[in-house]
Amino acid sequence: MNFFRRTLIPFAAVLLVGVAVAQTPPRPSPVPRPVVPDAPVPPPPDVDGKSWVLMDYATGQILASKEPDLRLEPASITKIMTDYVVSAEVANGKIHMTDPVTISENAWRGGGAGTDGSTSFMKLNSQVPLKDLLYGMIIQSGNDAAIALAEHTAGSEPAFAGLMNAYAKQLGMVNSNFQNASGYPIENHYTTAHDIALLSRALIHDFPDDYAISAIKEFEWNGIKQHNRNTLLWRDPTVDGIKTGHTAAAGYCLAASAKQGDSRMIAIVMGASSEKARADSAMALLNYGFRFYETHKLYDGNKELVTPRLWKGAANQLPLGVADNVLVTVKRGQYDQLKATMDIPATLIAPFKKGQQVGTLRITLAGQPVQNVPLIVLNDAPQGGFFSRLWDSILLWFHSSKDKPDQAHGTK
Repeated sequence: MNFFRRTLIPFAAVLLVGVAVAQTPPRPSPVPRPVVPDAPVPPPPDVDGKSWVLMDYATGQILASKEPDLRLEPASITKIMTDYVVSAEVANGKIHMTDPVTISENAWRGGGAGTDGSTSFMKLNSQVPLKDLLYGMIIQSGNDAAIALAEHTAGSEPAFAGLMNAYAKQLGMVNSNFQNASGYPIENHYTTAHDIALLSRALIHDFPDDYAISAIKEFEWNGIKQHNRNTLLWRDPTVDGIKTGHTAAAGYCLAASAKQGDSRMIAIVMGASSEKARADSAMALLNYGFRFYETHKLYDGNKELVTPRLWKGAANQLPLGVADNVLVTVKRGQYDQLKATMDIPATLIAPFKKGQQVGTLRITLAGQPVQNVPLIVLNDAPQGGFFSRLWDSILLWFHSSKDKPDQAHGTK
């Protein structure tokens, strides 16, 4: 035994020493990087125009504005609404891009070469493919093309104006009323910068192929080549739309949109003092949006966010989430100030159907509301069996006798 003690103890000591010697010497911690303060965000530019709006496309948030709901004459900005209606009717199969459209005397006289407005020089009684009329209206701002499209789509321009107002209502354009398809000055024909921003966002999202026409710089018809009146298309390659407008009463108007990377901005300027002023104003707003704002995805659509207790159900939990990705646009450096809370009834009683709203996801920034998003049921949640329902009823009786919580019942 003494032999082993004399032999093993020194051997263990050698091992320990060896281990100690083999250890990597400690490395000094790196010097911490200096904290860089958040860069300040200046106020939006003071641009020329009676009314203007800067909107983030992804979220629909208004980032900056001046008199956004002031009702004004829109001039040829009206044609964005005409474009949307025609595109929607094509998508619904009621009319077709290949349809031959007759240029009526009304379209020829009201919007042709004999007027003082913009025209595509369509010949009286000629038949023009619907797609070419869209090109003429959007690129050349042809009033004759707009009137002919309206007559073909709805039978008459007044009937088409009714369609315009119906679609405007669906889009939430609460301060707009349209009386014609071209934007020719007429009583009770008005819209707002905010409404045109809503419309522009819908056009880009719902009909991207038709929206792409607004990026085309020139179009030739009847041997006459005309350039797109949106001069920003030549100034900045990220700009790809949307529409200009001008009358003596409306002033100079421009709906513009640009895309940089994954971000898109929409700028609406109404009532500017000149063609240059409207272009400069829209460009300044777009640049401001890209420079000082950023969009973040907070939550994925159709992904489980929370699983509250479900009573009287086949399952004991109710998976809840949001239908679509939740995106928020904030000033650069403000992301950490975002907070999310969920308003959900304290007691949820089966059954529930997939897609049914049972609560609200509330997003705030520095205490101010940003978005309220419905919380929906992600899967059907049927009732449980008789005994499980009976047992939950007993538990609920004790539960409710304590604090009487809010309850949400599913479908009956």
